[in-house]
Amino acid sequence: MNKEARVQFVIDTLKELYPTIPVPLDHKDPYTLLIAVLLSAQCTDVRVNQITPLLFAKADNPYDMIKMSVEEIKEIIRPCGLSPMKSKGIHGLSHILIDKHDGKVPQSFEALEALPAVGHKTASVVMSQAFGVPAFPVDTHIHRLMYRWNLTNGKNVVQTEKDAKRLFPREIWNDLHLQIIWYGREYSPARGWSLEKDIITRTIGRKSVIEEATSK
Repeated sequence: MNKEARVQFVIDTLKELYPTIPVPLDHKDPYTLLIAVLLSAQCTDVRVNQITPLLFAKADNPYDMIKMSVEEIKEIIRPCGLSPMKSKGIHGLSHILIDKHDGKVPQSFEALEALPAVGHKTASVVMSQAFGVPAFPVDTHIHRLMYRWNLTNGKNVVQTEKDAKRLFPREIWNDLHLQIIWYGREYSPARGWSLEKDIITRTIGRKSVIEEATSK
C-alpha cells in the first residue's frame, strides 16, 4: 500500500469509527477552552474535566479570574500538576486579555502564543476548536500514532505536525486530529497495547513496530 492509500485508509477508518467527534475538554467559550487546554499539559483530560468546574464556579472569565490571587488559583488546580506555573500563567494571561484584547481571547496564533504559559499546541487547539481555523495540534497520542503508522519519522512533534499537515487535506484537520486522539486512547495506547485491536497499525503500520508487537 503506497503512502496515499495508507493516508486514505486512516481517514476512512477514523470516519467510520468516529462519525461524530466529542471534544475531550469541557468548556463553554474560547476563554474556558483556553484555560482547560493550558491545564491539560502533562495531565489527563479526565482530571482536567474534574477540576475546571471548581475553578469556573469562582471565575469563568478573565475579569473574575484576576480578582483571585495566584495562590487561590494554585490551590484549586493543584491536582492537575505544574500548578505554580499554570496558576501564574492563568492569572497573567487573564490580565493581558483585559489590557490588550478587551477581555476576549484573540483569534490569531501570534497573539495566543504571546500569552504566558500558551505554547503552539495550546494555541492550535484553541484556534481549531474555538474558532474553527484549520490547525493540527500534535499531542503525545498523535505523535505516537503517526510514527506507528509510518507517516512520520517521529523525530519530534514539530516534524510530526509538518508531516500531518502535508499528508492530510486541510479541510479535515480539525476533525481528524480529534479522531486520532480518540483512536489512540481506545485502540493504540502507549501501554497495554494490543495489535489485534489496533486495525490501523495492523494494516498499515511501520514494519519494526509490528514486529516488536508480535514478538512479545
